[in-house]
Amino acid sequence: MDDAANVRTGTEAACDPAEVCERPRAPIGLLAELTYRCPLQCPYCSNPLEMSGVREELSTSEWQDVLKQAADLGVLQLHLSGGEPCVRQDLELILGTAVKVGLYTNLITSGVTLSRDRLMQMADIGLDHVQLSIQDVDERNAEFISAYKGGFEKKRQVARWVKELGLPLTINVVVHRHNIENLPALIDFAVEMGAGRIEVANVQYYAWALKNRAALIPTRAQFMRSLEIAKEAQQRLKGILLFDVVAHDHYAVRPKPCMSGWGRSLIDITPTGKVLPCHACETIPGLEIDNVRQKPLAEIWLNGPAFQKFRGTSWMKEPCRSCERREIDWGGCRCQALAFTGDPANADPACELSAWHKDFVTIAEREAAAPSPPFIYRRIRQA
Repeated sequence: MDDAANVRTGTEAACDPAEVCERPRAPIGLLAELTYRCPLQCPYCSNPLEMSGVREELSTSEWQDVLKQAADLGVLQLHLSGGEPCVRQDLELILGTAVKVGLYTNLITSGVTLSRDRLMQMADIGLDHVQLSIQDVDERNAEFISAYKGGFEKKRQVARWVKELGLPLTINVVVHRHNIENLPALIDFAVEMGAGRIEVANVQYYAWALKNRAALIPTRAQFMRSLEIAKEAQQRLKGILLFDVVAHDHYAVRPKPCMSGWGRSLIDITPTGKVLPCHACETIPGLEIDNVRQKPLAEIWLNGPAFQKFRGTSWMKEPCRSCERREIDWGGCRCQALAFTGDPANADPACELSAWHKDFVTIAEREAAAPSPPFIYRRIRQA
């Protein structure tokens, strides 16, 4: 991965040594959101509030062309995502093209629509890795969170298939007040299933998660305890299970770099072909977003207005502009800054140097201390 970070496009221009060069290197990864369709109704879903329909989705041939362009651009990793990517009946054809052009392929799935035969077919094609999402190990609570009956046992079955077929497995757990107390059991589940990696991802509050913030935020004590649990397990399971912990923004003192820095290493492509530097950035008013149906992917990556908007440091206002961490966290999350402060160019309120940080923390602590309101699901929950 260190070598991959040094891959360049070959078209970089010289820049003032006093400034961070905003000419991008080749992106390491491409998040391909093949569809927004999904059988689950998770209240923390990061997909847009208003989603495109199936008739607007990129066709098989369009996705295949995009993947060829991605490989030519220097992309190394492909993350097949959604929604639920397995509802696309042409997933194997898209995967086959990715393998043919030399991309490392990662299937991000809930697993509930998968059959063993289909997973075996994808393994035979050359799928490299599976990331399986888990709502909880308590079956009843998992059904409550996802509004999907029988999901947990199917996920356990899929995890076993993945290992039987010799594929690496990551277990992804989105952590919130309704499952955070079960973190030790979730970690044990990952070990039991033979996963090599677990993502303990605290909810990021935009899209549906923002609508459900009061129902999802854990207390500070719960969050801090979860960090202790993850740290202890990381030491105990060294050499067995890798940990990727995404911290809770409301209880942080420094922000996380958005997508490893806006327009620095990752590309997101929506089901309709929009090319984004961040999968939530369509919430930013006036952001000029290009589409692969109209422009080549390389041109969008290098010069697209959406990618240039917050790339580098020249866009920053204080306190980010003079901050010694400006080339580490890159100002944090632009969508969160917009949602909480009204201006995407403001400092991420997760940062203690932000003028909005105190209010950001206060809201979380107040909502976490109150009883959880009902979830707002994407669709009406069926009896």
